[in-house]
Amino acid sequence: MLKRFLLLFLLAGIAVGQSSVVAAEAAYIPSRENLEAREWFRDAAFGLFIHWGVYSLLGRGEWVMHNDDIPAEEYEKLPLRFNPTAFDPDSLCLLASQAGMRYITITSKHHDGFAMFDSKQTAYDIVDATPYGRDILAMLAESCRRYGLKLFIYYSQLDWHHPDYWPRGSSFSHGRAESGNWYSYLDCMDSQLKELCTGYGEIGGIWFDGMWEKPDADWRLERTYGLIHRLQPAALVGSNHHVAPLPGEDFQMFEKGLPGQDPFNKGSGISDLPLEMCQTINNSWGYDQRDKKSKSVRELIHTLVRAAGYGANLLLNVGPKPDGTIQPDHRERLLAVGEWLGRNGESVYGTRGGPFPPQSWGAVTVAADGGRMFVHVLENEAKVVALPKVNGRVVAARTMEGARVEFVQTGLGAIIRLPVERPDQYDTVVVLELE
Repeated sequence: MLKRFLLLFLLAGIAVGQSSVVAAEAAYIPSRENLEAREWFRDAAFGLFIHWGVYSLLGRGEWVMHNDDIPAEEYEKLPLRFNPTAFDPDSLCLLASQAGMRYITITSKHHDGFAMFDSKQTAYDIVDATPYGRDILAMLAESCRRYGLKLFIYYSQLDWHHPDYWPRGSSFSHGRAESGNWYSYLDCMDSQLKELCTGYGEIGGIWFDGMWEKPDADWRLERTYGLIHRLQPAALVGSNHHVAPLPGEDFQMFEKGLPGQDPFNKGSGISDLPLEMCQTINNSWGYDQRDKKSKSVRELIHTLVRAAGYGANLLLNVGPKPDGTIQPDHRERLLAVGEWLGRNGESVYGTRGGPFPPQSWGAVTVAADGGRMFVHVLENEAKVVALPKVNGRVVAARTMEGARVEFVQTGLGAIIRLPVERPDQYDTVVVLELE
């Protein structure tokens, strides 16, 4: 009997050892501050993504080191020329505010390994390695507080520069030795994340990217996520790993696609966590002087509305030029979207996804209290819109401008007759008051 007990005990110990990380991660319970921040995030609806680093000097996007297989020792010469004296964080925050954005997410370190903040873990950062010598992140964090914007920080787990990022996934060696200490790299990563969580005031969250390159590696997520949640209880953790959210993550993101339509998504589905899709204005994240094809204002507004119809935020990207300024056509488009939100923000901010997903004609959003439904008709040729059955009786219908709208409600749904005159060239918003 005793031998059998010892055998069972040993087997149980092995099982516990093998699953300890999973069990610990599964034990993650969001703090009260974190849950409140999730609701704020859902209400925020719209954010500015900033991809900026020394790669902007080459004007070929943030992947130029990899795409052109530039050796690390050659790439290390770029910071010597990086002096963005035209960077004005107040002007950037003002632009974000005028665009109707509620938060900013900026790259603190991209895949090239160069830090856009003053890191004590390396001299390969904007303070120590450039003639500029100033902490971009600290400047932006201060401006965000002045303009009432939350600051989220992008951090790349993938690193083409660090010698201990080894064994590598699909990355080129870039002249690095075929050796390294993986856990030493993770220690450095956690130390930098600690700097980010303690040196820049209250942050909105950490936006991870790059884990997809080594999906089977031991990333020590429990330890890393736990560090962030301990130092910043309200901060939201998300990862652009293209799989279903993992324990310890607080929002789910989709790259260049609406929820469930992410071209990089590996069948992860749509979770119950807050959602965010990120998209570019042209086709590039980092500054690419060759990329002249920007999306129209109409397309950007429609993307924002369709994302809201799924209950997702839109994180819209700009790639500043080497001097720190925003491309003029990107600035113009952001201001135009902000002008539209100035008239129609009620139908986007503080709403949740509709009772059915976006349709060919448009999308539906619902006020968080459930008292109003916003029908976004994006198809200009539509004369009537048929809605499936909704919760609650429709007692009134009007355009966002206040004009009365005819409707008929039956047990099968509601039919809305759209006004002949469409005052908004991008989106006819019909407000349904629900009983």
